[in-house]
Formats: sequence, structure tokens, C-alpha cells
Amino acid sequence: MGLVGQRAFAVEAEQTEPPLTLRVPAFTAYTLPDPDGAQISPRRGVTHWTDPHLSVNWYGLFRHTGQLSVRLELRLPEGAVSELKMTLQDQSRSVRVTGKGNEIPAAADFGVFAIRQTGYTRFMLESLNPPGRPFGDLDALLLEGPALQDAHFNLKPRRNAASVHLNYAVPADTEIAAFYGEVTAVEDPTATFYMACGWHRGYFGMQVNSPAERRIIFSVWDSGGEPTDRSKVSQENRVVLMDKGDGVYSGDFGNEGTGGHSHLKYMWKTGQKQRFVVTATPTDETFTIFSGYYFHPDSRRWMLISSWKAPREGGYLRRPHSFSENFWGSNGHFVRKALYGNQWILTADGRWIELTQASFSHDATGRSDRLDRFMGVQDGQFFLSHGGFVEGFTPFGQTFTRPPVGTPPGDIVLPRKNANSQAILD
Repeated sequence: MGLVGQRAFAVEAEQTEPPLTLRVPAFTAYTLPDPDGAQISPRRGVTHWTDPHLSVNWYGLFRHTGQLSVRLELRLPEGAVSELKMTLQDQSRSVRVTGKGNEIPAAADFGVFAIRQTGYTRFMLESLNPPGRPFGDLDALLLEGPALQDAHFNLKPRRNAASVHLNYAVPADTEIAAFYGEVTAVEDPTATFYMACGWHRGYFGMQVNSPAERRIIFSVWDSGGEPTDRSKVSQENRVVLMDKGDGVYSGDFGNEGTGGHSHLKYMWKTGQKQRFVVTATPTDETFTIFSGYYFHPDSRRWMLISSWKAPREGGYLRRPHSFSENFWGSNGHFVRKALYGNQWILTADGRWIELTQASFSHDATGRSDRLDRFMGVQDGQFFLSHGGFVEGFTPFGQTFTRPPVGTPPGDIVLPRKNANSQAILD
């Protein structure tokens, strides 16, 4: 058995004893149907599981068939009895386990299951206890058997799906004065950020923040490299808000670099194309004003989200890209997918260039912890998909080409007060 860096589990084939075993921490589990229906933490595992309608679920990738012994390590008050049911690959086992004390693990032995199909398998744990009886606090799944050969589980506390990115191919030395892109959400669980227009100093896209709230986000990073706390950023390194649209909130952000943040609360629709454009207006050799504009589907007009004056710049947009992010880990078991299409850049000398080629990348979680991350071309657009424990993956760095649209956007009419940005586009 091999375990590399506590990041993910990949068991190498062995011809000798001892048998293959694996401890899958409870803190890697997910709850359904409510992703926040119990407390899950690296220190205590799964606790406060009291709803008999809530299941606790683990997911693992099996590359071989064979037998698999399944036990559950849990803590119960001394003498307390919990009845639990485990289901995987259409096989179910129920057991009763007696507690040894709140800090002494007991084991629920569900016996041997047959892994008959390769691919991702869901381990679904259900409570058969009546209301008021303790279910138990869960520490780990304990697995053993030949089916574990080359199997893969995420063993890290981070339960987010991997973040995935489109990196667009741009002619060398291009001065990019504007970047236009479109995004259509296909699957959009809560805690999803579909970012349409990113560049070296910021990002612009749309979020699902809750079932009742969605946002259009535009943010620009400070200079200076401070990773977390904007109060530590000197005034000469801070971006400064120059303007914002009606109904737009603006403020600070930190913990992922620091900078200026803005958002419009708007219930954008799944399946409806959303349109974005970012402009760059150098004011001198050291400052550039970056502005984000959103085509509002209700008014059918372009509106300003915000404009920020960025220090230590004086140039144009660099490294155009898009991404999709699962920014909260409790629902990393849900699929996220969006279409990204009709990308264009406008050069400083007024030429539109269509971006039809992009390469795939992902964050550190996608290296070995979560393999369910994809890019491709669908309906003439790029797509990004991640999460859901879907079998297969897209290799890091793979390049895709979408068919060209051929005609740049011709209806970008910006608010009158944004004359500098409009002059770029005219």
C-alpha cells in the first residue's frame, strides 16, 4: 500500500501479504440531501449527525473489481446502541454497535462487499435509529481487500472540487485594451464562481452565493504582494475605486491577495448567456484604470460594475483567462459546469482578435486529490466541469480549439460617463 504526502491514496499492486488496507477519514465525507446537515471537521470527524433523513457519504475510485471489507470507526456514549446501514454498489448491510465511551472508538463491522464495477463508488451511511437515540460521532471508514488495488480516495480535509482554468493563447507582445467573454452556467450549485474575464490584476464573473442570492463580481488586486491583510498594504500600493454602477457594493478583500472588491446582487439565470467586458486605460507610466462592464439581461444595456485605478501599472491587460471555482467545501460532491464562448480581445491600436485556443490547468487540489476535473469543447464553446466524482479527467496543459465565431461584438455601448472606456471600444 502506498500513501503519498497524505494528499491522496493510490495503492500499488502487491503480490504478497499483508492485505491492502485503507483508513478514509470521516472528515472527507459529504452529507445529503443537505450539505451542511452535520458538522464535519479534521479534529472531530462527523459530529452533530441527528437527522435520520440525512446520509453521510464517501466517494472512492476503484480501478479493479474484487472483495472489500468495510468497517466504521465511531464514538458513542458507553452502553449506547446505534443501528446503522451501509450501501455501496446496490449492496446494503445493517449493524448494531454498542458505545465504549465518548472518547473511545468502537467499530461497526459491515462485512464484505463485492466491488463489481470499476469507477467511482459512493459509500452511503444511513441511520436506522429512532429520534433521540445518538447516531454516533464518526472517525473513519476502515477498508480492506483486493479491490483496493490502485484505488483512489481524497484523504485531505479540503473537500472542495478542484479549481479549473482556461488559459487563452494570445499573440506575443499584444497590448490588450479590452477583453470580452460570455459564460453560460449549465450546473450551478451554491458556492460556485464562474469567472469569465480574468487578467493579471483581477477577475470578473458570476457567483452562486446561496439559493436566494447570486452576484456579479469584479475585483482588482493591490500591488505589493500582501497575501491576506489589506490593512498592511501601503496607500501607494492600493487600488483606488474611481467609479461604480447603480446598486453595486464596493469594499476590500483579502486572504487571496488583497485588493478592491465590488459586486452586484442579481439573480442571473442558469442556461442564459451572461456577457462581460474588461477595459484597461493607462493614465501614465505607472497607473492603469481597470473597468468591468456587465450586459444586464433585464435592461438589455451595458452597465458599469466598477472602475479601479491600479498602481505600478501603466500598461494593458495581460494573461487573459477564465476559471471555475468551488469556493466552499461542503458541497464539493456536486457537479459544476459552464460554457465559455465568443472570447475576443481588442488591441490598443483598435484591432479585434478572436481567442479560439485555450489550454487547461487546475489548482493543487487537482494534482492528486480530486481527479474529477475537465475541459473540452461543446456546442462551439469551451466548457469547464469539476466535482461530482465523475470518472475520467483532462490532463494538465491539454490544448483545445473552438470553432471561430468570426464577428466581434458590435453592440458594446457603455454608459456615457465612461467616456475613456467607450473610446477604447469605438
